[in-house]
Amino acid sequence: MARRGRGSHKVVEAENHERWMVSYADFITLLLIFFIVLYAMSKVDVDKYNALAQSLNFQFSGAESPIQGGNGVLDAWKPTEVQQFYSDSRDLENDREKGLRDLTAEINEYIEQHGLEASVYVSNTPRGVAITLNDLFLFDLGRADLKEPAYPILEKLASLFPTLDTHISIEGHTDDIPLATGSYYKDNWRLSSERSLSVLRYFTNEANLPESMFISTAYADTKPVVPNTSDENRQKNRRVEIVVLR
Repeated sequence: MARRGRGSHKVVEAENHERWMVSYADFITLLLIFFIVLYAMSKVDVDKYNALAQSLNFQFSGAESPIQGGNGVLDAWKPTEVQQFYSDSRDLENDREKGLRDLTAEINEYIEQHGLEASVYVSNTPRGVAITLNDLFLFDLGRADLKEPAYPILEKLASLFPTLDTHISIEGHTDDIPLATGSYYKDNWRLSSERSLSVLRYFTNEANLPESMFISTAYADTKPVVPNTSDENRQKNRRVEIVVLR
């Protein structure tokens, strides 16, 4: 009969059936911490909330804020200052509108005194005061050099513009007839552009007004005031408009 050797004896450890409780306890602990954090984040400080509400109420009613010594939005924002800002803006707009009305009246008076009704026209438009000058009053046919009779009205305008806090758009227009072959200017776009620039250069070079005041624009025949269906209509479309913008 064979005997087992002493070294062949094997000890089997007992299985621990309670290890799951350690993991469960860790999970419960983490879950508890999570809910504590959520509760802390959602808890409203009633005292601070009431102070904020009271401060807002005081600010909107124009009274002194009960929050003292702060540098936040509530302390910086003052309704009286906002009201003053809008009041100043309205005053500025009213002054500009009055200036445009006075400009229209003064130019119309100048036109009547010098018999320029057929050559110069003024209108108060949504864009601003538009001063329309007939092309033959300003230039020779197909040219962009200012004629002598144009200088007095431009000088008058130059004396009025410095009082206006705005920009002035100088816009050249032509009719729809292409320029003759061999013309000094390539096409109506170039002609309308050069005419606009000639008027602008008078104001900046001769009258010494700041260049930043002016805008030069060329429209060629793209913005007629009347259809180009007759010589009379084409004459009306050939023009330079000086628009004192709102």
